[in-house]
Amino acid sequence: MPQLSVVVPVFNERDNIPPLLAEIAAALRGRVDYEVIYVDDDSSDDSRAVLAAQKALHPELRVLHHVTRSGQSTAVWNGVRAAASPWIATLDGDGQNDPADIPKLLAARDAASAETRLFAGWRTTRRDSFNKRISSKVANAVRSRMLKDATPDTGCGLKLFEREVFLRLPYFDHMHRYLPALVKRAGFASQSVPVGHRPRTAGVSKYGMLDRLWVGLADLRGVAWLMRRGKVTRVEEL
Repeated sequence: MPQLSVVVPVFNERDNIPPLLAEIAAALRGRVDYEVIYVDDDSSDDSRAVLAAQKALHPELRVLHHVTRSGQSTAVWNGVRAAASPWIATLDGDGQNDPADIPKLLAARDAASAETRLFAGWRTTRRDSFNKRISSKVANAVRSRMLKDATPDTGCGLKLFEREVFLRLPYFDHMHRYLPALVKRAGFASQSVPVGHRPRTAGVSKYGMLDRLWVGLADLRGVAWLMRRGKVTRVEEL
């Protein structure tokens, strides 16, 4: 059984796949027993063919394919369900998250209390466009005020969490953006860990500013309702 499963959702990221896999191997090989699970969200480019070719170079690689396009949260969900390790690290497939930061999250986990089950990357210096930085700043402020999740950056794809806890969380589209609040609702704690962030060097972003705004508002109301209606009770057996 691997000690860590790295889950990477991708959609049309053919040029980012080989360099990111090489960086994951450089960061983890010899440090921890691990597997890498790429979940292809029915890409319209040849991402699947590139992934199939990479299996010869990376025996730790597993490839899942969505028969129909289902979105990033579903890709993460299915990757976690298929994972063999009790701990999961996630990365965006565009190469903007640096795999060299995964050991930093593992070190934070080893030093944390038993109640902390989520370690969320915090992009202290963003390498995105001005519009994306501003929209993320506003969204993080509104989300933090409504959900009180004490997390400065929930949009970072680089996270480390316990598989069992993740699979207890309510599943819905875009849930990956609300993991700190959902983990808090489940009775556990999360910790933000400063990580690097890099500019995209290949491919194009799959999200537009208006897409994030309207979908985010609907999701935020739903998660706020879940937070109000959730109840965690400690149980003792006599």
